[in-house]
Amino acid sequence: MSDSKVHLAVIYYSSTGTNYETAKIAVEAAEAAGAEVRLRKVAELAPESAIAQNDQWKAHADATADIPEASLEDLEWADAILFGTPTRYGNVAAQIKQFLDSTGPLWATGKLVNKVVSGFTSAQNPHGGQESTLLALYNTLYHWGSIIVPLGYTDPVNFEAGGNPYGISVTAGQERSESQKKIVGVLVDRVLKTASALK
Repeated sequence: MSDSKVHLAVIYYSSTGTNYETAKIAVEAAEAAGAEVRLRKVAELAPESAIAQNDQWKAHADATADIPEASLEDLEWADAILFGTPTRYGNVAAQIKQFLDSTGPLWATGKLVNKVVSGFTSAQNPHGGQESTLLALYNTLYHWGSIIVPLGYTDPVNFEAGGNPYGISVTAGQERSESQKKIVGVLVDRVLKTASALK
């Protein structure tokens, strides 16, 4: 393991699998680029009874039971972080917010300063609050002193993939187009190159 490798943590919450799929695409792109990657889910806050009432939610929870939960150590280890969250009324999911709210000890000691970060999200329809969710996610990261790397319009494929300049956004329940898969790689490349330059 070379110390020059960028350490990327892909930390997400997904109830039925949409953001998990984006996370996997990001991990594959980062590993192909030579990064050392940790895939982590945040802790589930919903009661087992609620999960059991939704077949898709229960199936996804069972299928991803072996994925480790995110910890503060993962954040400290990482040079760069990709956060993934579903849209909840145009805001981040409670599970992601709870994890972010637990980062005070690292924030207070300056251990999150200059972490390179970006985000991805999903909603049930194309205009379901994805942009405001990414902007809400970044509010915490500004407080950390992070280097936020947006997607912008840095590659023409973004126009084909949906055109969100703030990060990756997809519509839940739809099959990913090739342009949507490719734009994840574009964002990962920007994040890794920025982190490498800082490192």
